Amino acid sequence: METEPNHPIINCHTHIFTGDHVPPHLARTFVWWPFYYILSLPLILWAVKSWNNWKDAIQFSAVYRAGTRAWYKFSIWISRTWLLNVLQWAVAAVAIIHVFYILYDWICLLISPDDSVVNDGILALRHRLEGWGLLFDINSLFLRIALVAAVMLFFKSGRNFILFILKRLWGFFQLLPGKMTTDLIERYILLCRFTLYKHQRGVMAKLKGQYPPGTGFVVLPMDMKYMEAGNLKPKGDFYKQMKELAELKQDKDYKDILYPFVFIDPRRIREQSAFFRYRFQDGRVSLEDCFIREYMESHRFSGFKIYPALGYYPFEEELLPLWKYAADRGLPITTHCIRGTIYYRGRKKREWDEHPVFEEPTPGGGLAPLLLPQRRNEEFQLNFTHPMNYLCLLEEPLLRKLVGKARDNRIRELFGYNGPDAPLDHNLSQLKICFGHFGGEDQWNRYLEFDRYNYSLQLIRNPDRGIDFLYNRQGVYSPSKLEQVWKYADWYSIICSMMLQYPNVYADISYILYDEAVFPLLKQTLQPEKDKLRRRVLFGTDFYVVRNHKSDKQIVTDTLAELDDEEFGLIARQNPREFLGL
Repeated sequence: METEPNHPIINCHTHIFTGDHVPPHLARTFVWWPFYYILSLPLILWAVKSWNNWKDAIQFSAVYRAGTRAWYKFSIWISRTWLLNVLQWAVAAVAIIHVFYILYDWICLLISPDDSVVNDGILALRHRLEGWGLLFDINSLFLRIALVAAVMLFFKSGRNFILFILKRLWGFFQLLPGKMTTDLIERYILLCRFTLYKHQRGVMAKLKGQYPPGTGFVVLPMDMKYMEAGNLKPKGDFYKQMKELAELKQDKDYKDILYPFVFIDPRRIREQSAFFRYRFQDGRVSLEDCFIREYMESHRFSGFKIYPALGYYPFEEELLPLWKYAADRGLPITTHCIRGTIYYRGRKKREWDEHPVFEEPTPGGGLAPLLLPQRRNEEFQLNFTHPMNYLCLLEEPLLRKLVGKARDNRIRELFGYNGPDAPLDHNLSQLKICFGHFGGEDQWNRYLEFDRYNYSLQLIRNPDRGIDFLYNRQGVYSPSKLEQVWKYADWYSIICSMMLQYPNVYADISYILYDEAVFPLLKQTLQPEKDKLRRRVLFGTDFYVVRNHKSDKQIVTDTLAELDDEEFGLIARQNPREFLGL
């Protein structure tokens, strides 16, 4: 398949929202109350911005430059004098030992060590160090605090050593911030780099500047009001965010390269009747005067963005008429499909204990709703994000179950519901969906690692179809097969199978491109003999969310180094034009 080299690059997955559009308490659910208030976004934004302002104010001053030169000459003199170098190492070691025992004494005042064997060793070592004159009392509380602060802040190896021993002595140190917390802090600091700009225009300028002239950008806004992570400030209002995007779309510098999407949350549809109004005739949906009509038909936005991890399914009843409108007009929908740090922070609701559509066998030989036993937010977010949820839209038998249970009778009229055993008059099989992030780099690794699971071998055994989701080998509808694929198949296999079976299913490789380990499988996915599959892969970066790993210009450089011109042209020039209907 030949590509058009003159077509510009289109980045199909970018963000330019600012910190004002993010709720303050993202640390909720994996940092204990009330400590997630300390990790609130406004507080960290204020601290980082204050630090940047202070640093900018002094780093170009004559005093700072003179001090920098003096410190360099002093430190290089020590490093080049072996005796002073050894002395520096010895002083640092003694300081680390003293800080450990200072912290040990302080903690012992509150709670006894958990591990008596390790504690006996610590006490025996202390006795020897005191006998050798390497450990002595520091009577001044001020000096103790200053020494602890200096070592814990500026000696990373010493800090890691001290925390390692303390975790062996006291189990509660395991509650110190883990990977999720450090990832969140990195994400906060990342927001600070771009929220120095008060408006999305400034962020957009930084994105545009990293690409060749004429490059297009799909911009995906976010609506985080309903994720229960705190209230947004008035200037972070969703409608203000969208209005600013619409104004940017009209700007002469961006009108031909900007493809903004409208963010959709079914809870906003339920709350605000002016957000989405429609009428229908003969199964075809038209929009009445409403927010979505204004942005899709007046401001000429290009598609819809959803983020189910915020606490909803992509097949909620309120969404079905909108998806019919999108299917009727070939409008694309991009959905978040990766384990992430942005997800619903409230308590798990009772109705989320079971899947609304899928079933599983019971011991008595019957069927019951598929149990979703995950309890932690970071785990049960995957039930909303799971790519198999979109079978409930694309597969008529599953969509029929949803339509039959709809509370609003207009839904049944819209799709032409004829009862549970008769096909719908109208369905969503032509819906254009893009799985953002292609399931995540962890699921790509899972696909490569799974050499014993039947479902992860189906792309090799059946390269034209992949996994058959609904029917067994005898061609009979099998609910238990849906359950097994849901639980045991990797998302790479699931998404590729859907791309092979449904004419308008795509996936973008945003975010995961930071990981160079994905490129071998990506090149295999783009092989010429896999023509149907390779036509559905879209280039994207996830700017600026991916910035804590790599800049966009580095991601583009790495991708161009790994893919040949034909492969890159296909995913970055031709496929995006098909996806956007250009």
